[in-house]
Amino acid sequence: MTMKSTEIQIADPVIEVEKLSFYYGSTEALHNIDLQFPRRQVTALIGPSGCGKSTFLRCLNRMNDMIDGTRVEGSLRLNGMEINAANLDVIELRRRVGMVFQKSNPFPKSIFENVVYGMRIAGIRDRSVLAETCEKALRGAGLWDEVKDRLNQSALGLSGGQMQRLCIARAIAVNPEVILMDEPCSALDPKSTARVEELIGELRENYTIIIVTHNMQQAARVSDYTAFFFEGLLVEFGLTNQMFLKPRNKQTEDYITGRFG
Repeated sequence: MTMKSTEIQIADPVIEVEKLSFYYGSTEALHNIDLQFPRRQVTALIGPSGCGKSTFLRCLNRMNDMIDGTRVEGSLRLNGMEINAANLDVIELRRRVGMVFQKSNPFPKSIFENVVYGMRIAGIRDRSVLAETCEKALRGAGLWDEVKDRLNQSALGLSGGQMQRLCIARAIAVNPEVILMDEPCSALDPKSTARVEELIGELRENYTIIIVTHNMQQAARVSDYTAFFFEGLLVEFGLTNQMFLKPRNKQTEDYITGRFG
């Protein structure tokens, strides 16, 4: 049973997904998904491994384009703009819809160059602009005080938790509208996880955040809305508090309470 997003009206969605299906070759990985993402809120995508969460997330900034033999059907709109339009500037899309991966992936460059990488790609060369943006992004990622005296040192010398926050700083430096996070804490220790979760709470004031997580407690802590996926279907979508306390669907309840998954 798929739960249509029309059952919950989002007044001003930043991303609207209608009848989205996605294929790896002849295998249909996502089936007819309808979903809207509220602006400047955190939405968690939950579900067992292989249910389509990460595939769905990568549809939102066309990361799946890099995989041969894939095909997408349906509509994905970012503030009314069709994401899958043939003439869309994909580089610009990925600036507007940034991504933080499961494994932190800093470049083998200095901390400073990691943060301003996207700006350099966009042709911005003014050192004062780059420096101002770097500081602002690192402050936004809660990292400035820890690295301000070693901006010219390699980012590879940071701890795992710092590297992940650096990747968040790199994402926000180009002023995105949406930040996608694919299990951003799965490789982190509890203290670093808590810091990233705290950061997500701060970032929601300025950005729409969509996070894939296997951790039910994390979904409950950080998100305003939750979408439950199972075998490529969207089973249920709603306010996180309501879904965790009183899910409408028995399958959702079984997953949240640990009966399967």
